[in-house]
Order: sequence, then C-alpha cells, then structure tokens
Amino acid sequence: MANNGRRSVKAKKGPTIGTGGHGRKALEGKGPTPKAEDRPYHKAHKAKQLSERSAAKRNTGARSAGAAKSGPKGRATEEVVTGRNSVVEALRAGIPAKALHVAIRIEMDDRVKESLKIAAERGIPLMETGKPELDRMTDDAVHQGLVLQIPPYEYQDAYELAEDTVAKWKKGHIANAPLFVALDGITDPRNLGAIIRSVSAFSGHGVIVPERRSVGVTASAWKTSAGAAVRVPVARASNLNSALKQFKNMGIFVLGLDGDGDVSLPDLTLATEPVCIVVGSEGKGLSRLVRENCDQIVSIPIDSAMESLNASMAVGISLYEVSRQRAAK
Repeated sequence: MANNGRRSVKAKKGPTIGTGGHGRKALEGKGPTPKAEDRPYHKAHKAKQLSERSAAKRNTGARSAGAAKSGPKGRATEEVVTGRNSVVEALRAGIPAKALHVAIRIEMDDRVKESLKIAAERGIPLMETGKPELDRMTDDAVHQGLVLQIPPYEYQDAYELAEDTVAKWKKGHIANAPLFVALDGITDPRNLGAIIRSVSAFSGHGVIVPERRSVGVTASAWKTSAGAAVRVPVARASNLNSALKQFKNMGIFVLGLDGDGDVSLPDLTLATEPVCIVVGSEGKGLSRLVRENCDQIVSIPIDSAMESLNASMAVGISLYEVSRQRAAK
C-alpha cells in the first residue's frame, strides 16, 4: 500500500526533555530500620511498655492502707481513706465524707458492717464500685474493698480569723482572750491532728499553718484530731512571718516554744493576754525569722536526758499551763 512517499519514523528510545526527576521520591529509602522496641507490632515494644509501667509504679510506691491522695490523669481531686480499719476509724471520728465506695460483692465482716451502718446514719452516699475503679481511685493502694472519699478542707484566712476573734473578745462575745497555735515547719499530719485536738481541749480559737512547706488538713490529720477539726478552725497564712507581725499589731503576743528559751513555762506572765504560740519541727525547731518575730521564747523544763519533746506534746503542755493560769485569774 502506498504511503505517499513518506517514511515511518520510530520514536527514539531513552529519556526525553522534561522527564528528569519523575519518580525520584519512589526511589528514596525510608531511613534506618527502627529498633525492635520502637516497632508497635513487635513483642519487644510491648516488653518495653511493661517495663516502663513497672518502673513508674515503683517510683510512685505502693500506698499502704490509710490516707491516700488521688493523683493526676483524670483521677478525683479529693483525698481518700482506704482500708477497712482506716475507714471505720475515720467514720467513728466524724470525718466529713462525700461518699463511701464499697466493692461489688464485698466479703462482709464487722468493720464493713459498722462502716455501712455509720454511713447510713450520717447520710453519706453509698456507691457500689468495681475493683478496677477502686484501684484507679486509690492509685493502687490496699483498699480491701472500702474507700471513703474526703472533700478538700476549706481553710480560713489567718488575718481574718485573728481579727474576727479579737473583735468578738473585745465585745464580750467570747470569755477567754484569743488563743492561737501557729506551726513553723511541721509536716506530719498526725502532729497537726494532735495539735488541733489539744487546741479544742483547752479552749483555743484556731490553728495557723503556712501555705508552703507545711502540713495541711489531710484525712490522717482529721482522724488524729478525733473529730476536733470540726470545732477548731484551721487558717492558712501566705507568709507566716507577715501573719505574726499582723497578730502583734492587733495586740496578740507571739510566744515561740524552744528548748533554750529565755522564759520558763511556769514563769510565763503573758498567759492571760491574747496569745499565739508558735511551735517548730522537732528536728529544726523555730526558724530564724520566726524567732525574731516572737515577743518571748518559752522553754518547757524537762529532764536533761531528753533532748526535745514532740511538737504536739509541747503544744499540749503549753496550752495546759495557759489554761491553768487563766482559770486561776
């Protein structure tokens, strides 16, 4: 067949103009092969995750039965009391509670029965809760199927508490002169609970705690106070030294407790005046600035073989002497 004198031309093999670089990305590598522990589908990855969780749990530490504070990651913000003995003792002491969580199909004993009875009498909501949720609430503490949820304590302001108490005393609304106890460096909640109990026993008007580096009203403090925390207000001071200066401006004498005080407790002459007793930690005692802000440093005569008294014990003895002198007036 004729082709009109034209010859067919075959396309030249090889790259043509404008095609360079096409498909280059497809030829690129994906980098080095990830380690086995970094590959989600590999068993080494699961082993690594398990090891990290175990290490985190060891760092946190398994909490024993008693007071436990809920942690981050969605856990409740309230503090909780865990374990059958701790829960029933807390309920007996009248600790405020939001709810009593009871494990599903819990094995009944006398402690569980008494806890349920007290909670029902006080109108505390009873929540039947599964074990996984109880474990989550308590951060894996030993709860034995009972968890008491405690609401956060509502602190008063130290200055407002002192000002209100002084005003009531001057108007004759309260018989005794204002009497406060301030804590300097106390970090044990059981000491705070015992101090609150002593303040209640000797007609004190409040306890002052600093906001930082100090114990707060925890479930353990509630329990140690044996319910006295309901009657005695605990106030917070953003700065303890500033609060003590304000107290002095109101006419409240600041007395520091220390073993090398310049006044012996039996010789105290300010007991019948408005007083704030300041106690330091058993090891460090009063801090330097707090000592400087005290009107007097008072010592408690003790046997020379005994180096120091527990903070709550020293407060109890001091409050007794103040109360004795006021009664004798």
